[in-house]
Order: sequence, then structure tokens, then C-alpha cells
Amino acid sequence: MPVVVFANPKGGAGKSTAALVLGTTLATLGASVSVLDCDPNQPLTSWASGQSKSKVKVKAAHMESALHTVIEREAKEHQFVIVDLEGTASQRTTRAISRANLVIIPLQPSAIDAEQAGRAVAVVREEEEVLGRSIPAQVLLTRTSATVPSRQQREIIVSLKEASVPMFKTWLIERVAYKALFRFKKDLKELEDETVSGLPEAQKNAADFAEEVIEFFASGREQRGARRVA
Repeated sequence: MPVVVFANPKGGAGKSTAALVLGTTLATLGASVSVLDCDPNQPLTSWASGQSKSKVKVKAAHMESALHTVIEREAKEHQFVIVDLEGTASQRTTRAISRANLVIIPLQPSAIDAEQAGRAVAVVREEEEVLGRSIPAQVLLTRTSATVPSRQQREIIVSLKEASVPMFKTWLIERVAYKALFRFKKDLKELEDETVSGLPEAQKNAADFAEEVIEFFASGREQRGARRVA
């Protein structure tokens, strides 16, 4: 079953948030989902310790030396395996990427984040050469403005397109609800309008992202080694 790896050597790019949003949204849609928390800070493991009734399975895997084995085992038992990597380049990173059907590179619209995202793409390309197979990788813009994109954001998008870096059409907008996921340790469907502002907009944003991931695999683009998003 599909293995989706979230990777970016820069911390604070929104990997854990994006992984949790995708995992819980897929579970809400009825999929069986395993999330491997490879971040030493264990943000997703902490989330899973709450009272959420989400059917997402979260496993702490930051100490796993044989991460590839864990990924393969979880992939046999679940429809989706989501791997949230630590914010540094490591052997675990390359092991996870080597098992990925899709690498998602979260990127805040800043020059520093864009540079680090480029490093993540380079790691994927290196693994492709080692394995002799294509590993699809796409950039996911995170924490973007809900209003008009900034000039810097527009410039970064242009530079990524010029470099032929595939991007998701959906961006994860900066929403209070995404922070509330970790505060209340619930999924988006369990949060309440009375306590979280902009919740319907966040739910729609998350659903669009999840649907785009589902469409990616349904179309067979991972088999063809997608390089661009139409």
C-alpha cells in the first residue's frame, strides 16, 4: 500500500502538521492509516496520547534502526503509511525515502525554507540513482496566507516552476485549527466551531489536500514516476 514520506531537513517547515492533517483526514474518509513518528520530539505520539477517537494508528519510530522493515510491515496492514521524518538529514531519512511511493516536501514560502527544500529534492534524486527507480516528490506549500500571496511567495513559486519541481495545487493555509489539533489532541472533525475559529475552512483545505493525494495514487502517477503536476 502507498507509503507517503514527509521530508525536509529544515525544522519548523510544517511536516508534522501536514502529516497529521493528511493522516486524520484519510482516516475520516474511511482509510486505514498508520503514521510513523520519526521526530525525536514526538509531536504525533504526544497527539495520539489524547482523547481523540480517530482511527489513525500512530507509532513512535524515532529510535528504529530498521525503519525500512517497520515501513514494510505497516504497509502490509494499512491502506496508507505516513512517515513524519525529523528535521535533519539522517540515515533514517534516506531509508524512509527509499521505501516511499511519494515524498512530500513541506515548504513555508520563505527563501530559507526553499533552499532547504531543494536539499530534500536532492536527497530524493540521490536515492533514485542508488535504487535505479523513480521516487515521485512534490512540494507542499504550508502556512500560506489565506489572502493575497506575498511577493516573496509568488517569487518562490515561480522559481520552483522554473526548476521543474512538482507542486501540489492545494496549499495548507495558516489556520488556527491546525494548531488546535495539537492543543486539544483531536482531529479536525472532533474540534468545535465554538472554540476554534475558521474550522470549516480548515476542514475544506484538509479535504482538498487529501483528495489530491488520493488522486495521485488513483491515477497511477507514482508508477510512472511523476515529475510534474498537471
